[in-house]
Amino acid sequence: MKCVRLRTLGPGLFAFLLATVIPVASAQTPAPGRETSAASVASYALGDQMPVDPEVLVGALPNGLRFYVRPNGKPARQAELRLVVKAGSVLEDDDQRGLAHFVEHMQFEGTVHFPGQGINNFLGQLGLSLGADANAATSLDETQYTLRVPTDVPGALDRALTILEDWAGGATFDPSGIERQRPIVLSEWRMNLGADERTADKVRRVQLEGSRYADRSPIGTPETIERAAREQLTRFYRDWYRPDLMAVIVVGDVDRSAVARMIAQHFLPLANPSPERPRPAFDVPEHPGTRYAVVTDKETTATAVLVSTLRPARNQGSVGGYREITKDQLFADMLGARLDELSQSEKPPFLRAAANRSLFPAPRTKDQAVVQALVSNDGVTRGLDALVTELLRVRRFGFAAAELDRAKQANMAASERVVAESPDRESSSRADEYTRNFLEQEALPTIWQELAFHRRFIPGITLSEVNALADDWFPEGNRLVIVAAPEQASVVLPTEAQLDAAIRTASEKRVEPYVDGGGTGQTLMDAPPARGSIVKTAVRAEAGITEWTLSNGATVVLKPTTLKSDQIVFRAAAPGGTSLASDEEFISARAADDVIPAGGVGRFNAVALDRILTGKAVSVRPFINETHQGMRGGATPQDLETMFQLLYLRFTQPRTDQAAFAAMQSQALALLANQKASPEAVFDQAVNIALTGGHPRRQPETPETVARWNLEKSLAFYKARFADASRFTFVFVGSFTLESIRPLIETYVASLPATHGHETWRDIGVAPPKGVTEKTVEKGIAPKSEVAIVFSGPFVYDDANKLALQVVTLLLQSRLSDAIREELGATYAITVESQSARIPRPEYRLRIDWTCDPARTQSVVERVMTEVRFVRQTLLTPEQVSRLRSLLTRDFDKKSEENGYLLGQIARRYEDGDGANVGAALQPLSQISELNGAVIQEAARRYLDTDNYVRLTLMPETR
Repeated sequence: MKCVRLRTLGPGLFAFLLATVIPVASAQTPAPGRETSAASVASYALGDQMPVDPEVLVGALPNGLRFYVRPNGKPARQAELRLVVKAGSVLEDDDQRGLAHFVEHMQFEGTVHFPGQGINNFLGQLGLSLGADANAATSLDETQYTLRVPTDVPGALDRALTILEDWAGGATFDPSGIERQRPIVLSEWRMNLGADERTADKVRRVQLEGSRYADRSPIGTPETIERAAREQLTRFYRDWYRPDLMAVIVVGDVDRSAVARMIAQHFLPLANPSPERPRPAFDVPEHPGTRYAVVTDKETTATAVLVSTLRPARNQGSVGGYREITKDQLFADMLGARLDELSQSEKPPFLRAAANRSLFPAPRTKDQAVVQALVSNDGVTRGLDALVTELLRVRRFGFAAAELDRAKQANMAASERVVAESPDRESSSRADEYTRNFLEQEALPTIWQELAFHRRFIPGITLSEVNALADDWFPEGNRLVIVAAPEQASVVLPTEAQLDAAIRTASEKRVEPYVDGGGTGQTLMDAPPARGSIVKTAVRAEAGITEWTLSNGATVVLKPTTLKSDQIVFRAAAPGGTSLASDEEFISARAADDVIPAGGVGRFNAVALDRILTGKAVSVRPFINETHQGMRGGATPQDLETMFQLLYLRFTQPRTDQAAFAAMQSQALALLANQKASPEAVFDQAVNIALTGGHPRRQPETPETVARWNLEKSLAFYKARFADASRFTFVFVGSFTLESIRPLIETYVASLPATHGHETWRDIGVAPPKGVTEKTVEKGIAPKSEVAIVFSGPFVYDDANKLALQVVTLLLQSRLSDAIREELGATYAITVESQSARIPRPEYRLRIDWTCDPARTQSVVERVMTEVRFVRQTLLTPEQVSRLRSLLTRDFDKKSEENGYLLGQIARRYEDGDGANVGAALQPLSQISELNGAVIQEAARRYLDTDNYVRLTLMPETR
């Protein structure tokens, strides 16, 4: 029977119900929780449970429903709500394959308090939308619902909890709603078809052989979805959507006690069904010895080999389990560093490799220890040999003390950074943590207590302890070796017998101990460069920006913020880019920003550089695009000088490394060798050719172009691009003061060499086509089509037009989602995206994408164009314009709390040559308030020109 709920609660009854809340971990007697010394957690025995953050109220109602409530100010005036149900596709009866997911869809098709499209209407009134602010996901073992609502709108939080209440027990399963959602669910199944899905399905079946999980994919089967009846859906809902399998999570700008009372009011009336169907637990059987599987697909573009072992799961909630997981992290970091070093050798045995141990997603009774590598088509055996050899080397000789010291240093530094980040942690991240606690029993200490436990455990973890993990991670039994590769006549893959022989041979070979190359404890620079100076200061008060002109001619733009206490981000750029490369040097010029950083800087190769930066949060990466070159990255305040040193060296002392270059070139060749097998890659290339006229400067990288890379030419081009600092504008945003950053700017930026030239980008002549271009590409075996419609053309590049283009994009997105997904059920998702640029010439691009049944492609195209014409011709009402303004304002409020967004807006202004008006980019609310229906309609007519667009269609190959 359906969960029973009481519709109204009197004051006396409500008081009684609150009194029956069962505390699991109450915040009524909070511990300090903010001490970070090892001594503060020394009293916890290994067998004890980890402490619980006193700021989160964790409780349970008498009906078994658990709840988590925590106040959190990021983002401000917003709350994140979750309903987590321990019911997923593994619980489906044989006639319900895919219906756990179908049930999830039905929750948005009418509930007791929100009939029909009531939930969507509620969201619309708040300027919210399905997908971005209300979403859900179904997996093998659980279903999760997410809702984000403003907390400064009276009644919004209570109504949001009513939605969760209805999801928990008030879905109506209207027959008309079932028929609306059926084609949408089928469209989601169709959208996911392809090589990745087919390969993942085959791998899952091998991994979970002998378990119910093996044949319970959440997406289900189209046959079951097409025939699903209301009874089958309601049976799953009745059996498994019940309080004792649920948790409600509320994190955000809320009052904890008030929210706890609201949760009790909404969810105490829910009752578990009677009789109650036992919730079975499923496991995966043990498999003695080693199993092998070779999985191929005609459209797979990469070859990978994986060695996986299922081990008993660590205790996620105990103090001892926390220590064991910390040891695992150190082991994984050290093994991963060795594999990464191998990948950078001159003739690497694999392209990339990684090691990890984590809780297996289903079933959670197991951990999965994994080493895996991406290899060339003919490199499976060699890659497998290298993986097993490194495991053998660790088994026989262990790790070096210096390796453990670096891993400990990095681990401690990461823990300390997390503490610094804690005040800025967003509600969604905390909600994720509480979700894992409910599903996986992950511990919930405060971030300060976690640091204290690290300070207690890390120094005492010995090298012998970590070395012993090799046998625990990778025993002889319960091991699985999987090869996933393209299915091609020219690719000869090893048989299972040959894989077995490769492992036995590698396990018996003679290996030498690992030789640590050092690097730890060295500094990037022996002495700082001669300091320059600031020669001019300008203040743009309306944007909170200070602008410095340096003695070498460089411009520095500074925006201090308090958005994140541990984050400083930057971008430096100057005009030029690959547009200045000759045709003969273009191929090497385009690769320069990849192959030169791979060599390291100064006297340090990339491996040594990584070791020097161990434990530091520093990133400085060069970029060279078509019209600009520059650097981007960031650091924490304590690592800021290291970031500036690396920035200086990237400019002045780029380093080439022939071995690293050869490794990168071989990796690129292997990754691109099979790209033409991918329908998506072929389609994207076709779209690019149609939009650029096949211009040679816009062609993608291919094996033929990679073979033409030249390291000397790349280095020469790189040096030329970064030789003149006077042309660069450096933008810094984040947690700094002008006083603290000034000496670093003078030392490491004002000292950069400058020639005071006037070099700038050039227009290479790429232009979108005029008129209507239509083309069909036949590629792929999956029964799905993909369509891209792209409008493009000249653009008046100013704030008003950029905002108008954004509004047209939002309008068209909403209209197409309603028509193509909700009304026709022809696709799971249809997206509309737009962009504009001033350089090399002002132009815009607006692109519509979707996948659908090939048989419906033409009719969907016609409907899309009908909706395009509707948007062009329809004048919005004042109410609709008002809702758009609210949506844009809310979107800006959210983005403006991110340093990365502010950096992007400021840097783009200066790169466009419009730094004097940077304030307009950071204060768009006046422009938003000036929007009206006539302006929007005129923009729609201009940017949705039905006489000027490109349409590409991907269809399956005809047999």
